[in-house]
Amino acid sequence: QVQLVESGGGLVQAGGSLRLSCAASGSIFRINAMGWYRQAPGKQRELVASITNDGSTNYAEPVKGRFTISRDNAKNTVYLQMNNLKSEDTAVYYCRSWVVVFASSSAEFTYWGQGTQVTVSS
Repeated sequence: QVQLVESGGGLVQAGGSLRLSCAASGSIFRINAMGWYRQAPGKQRELVASITNDGSTNYAEPVKGRFTISRDNAKNTVYLQMNNLKSEDTAVYYCRSWVVVFASSSAEFTYWGQGTQVTVSS
């Protein structure tokens, strides 16, 4: 079993910054990719950013130039630096990881964190 624990959410004024962290632990052989999703009230969960184990990144259009995803492979941790926050960034942010659990198999499993609330006041 793999656990993802997020931290760093909170209340911030528009234009401010927050840094989210997500640490993975448990039965991990290799983490292939990690990502951040968000879900605003009444909306579907959407991808914010993702990063592969070789550092390739992908961003949703609304956050390009404002958010930066990074990871520390030694700590199995992914970060999301969010700058110039806007009211429309208000949502619950979820961490997701794609994990190879067993060294003897390439089978990949996906896991989700419990979510952390980000609220941006205008």
